[in-house]
Amino acid sequence: MYWTLDLARHLEDAPWPVTQDELIDYAERTGAPHEVIENLEDLEDDGEPYESIEEIWPDFPTADDDFLYTGD
Repeated sequence: MYWTLDLARHLEDAPWPVTQDELIDYAERTGAPHEVIENLEDLEDDGEPYESIEEIWPDFPTADDDFLYTGD
């Protein structure tokens, strides 16, 4: 399982909190790439809903993250 910003963006507007099955259904209905659905299927499912995308991908950048480029 791997996440990229491009893949994770397909889940930003998901109806959080959401179970794994609901998230897979959402991804399929919204036309997310197959890689997103595969990643969701690979998640450990304990039956509890995910509260946010950060529970799925803890490194998901938020509005608070600073993306300053410090070129050489």
